[in-house]
Amino acid sequence: MKNHSLALKLSAGFGFLFLYAPIVALIIYSFNESKLVTVWGGWSLKWYVELFQNDQIMDAAWVSLKIAFISATLASILGTLAGFVLSRMGKFRGKTMMAGWVTAPLVMPEVITGLSLLLLFVAMESMFGWPAGRGTTTIVIAHTTFCLAYVAVVVQSRLSSMDETLEEAAMDLGAKPVSLFFLITLPLIAPAILSGWLLSFTLSLDDLVIASFVSGPGNSTLPMVIFSKVRLGVTPEINALATLMILVVSIAVIAAIFIMRRQNRFQNP
Repeated sequence: MKNHSLALKLSAGFGFLFLYAPIVALIIYSFNESKLVTVWGGWSLKWYVELFQNDQIMDAAWVSLKIAFISATLASILGTLAGFVLSRMGKFRGKTMMAGWVTAPLVMPEVITGLSLLLLFVAMESMFGWPAGRGTTTIVIAHTTFCLAYVAVVVQSRLSSMDETLEEAAMDLGAKPVSLFFLITLPLIAPAILSGWLLSFTLSLDDLVIASFVSGPGNSTLPMVIFSKVRLGVTPEINALATLMILVVSIAVIAAIFIMRRQNRFQNP
């Protein structure tokens, strides 16, 4: 039994080492004085200073954050509605087809998704004149499309495991469907919606393939700029940028965990 427990601990240790050792190395080398990323030259913050003075990276970062926020918000709204319909509306004609359409982006290769959306936008522009060219609007629509699936799955899972007697009790007390949703159902599934929003935000911020298909000149996202620079060689500025992105995501995850734990304590005192 002790050998079995030791083997599990060693396996977990090697797994965490394999996952997080490269990230730790990247963070350490972001403070490297040397311009060569593989040669240690002492501790320094100069690459962070140069990073904030790089207009191309800063503009791309702002575009990516704006797109990720809008896409995650839209995907959370539409995904919540889709998950609610699939979980609470019972059997209806076309439900299986709708479920397949909603979850299709989960298994669809990103290259196929990006190419399909590009052809759709080109056809829409030729027929209706909108969207005019490829830019922020087309990227937001594309990211909302594939992030919606993740939110719908998370919300539907939460609704399926939720105690329906609370909703039934509210209906017995005279609650109307709209009031029931906003006063009872929505607070109960709020942790799932928040998790879906964070997942959508991360996926949108990290996307490279789909954004490359549906973006136009002057609307390069941060992953696209990083990829173009890495092809010429990794620079210390990229390490500094990656460290800041890790910091932002870590803060968002910690805040989400704190909010969900606080809500669970409130619901289950």
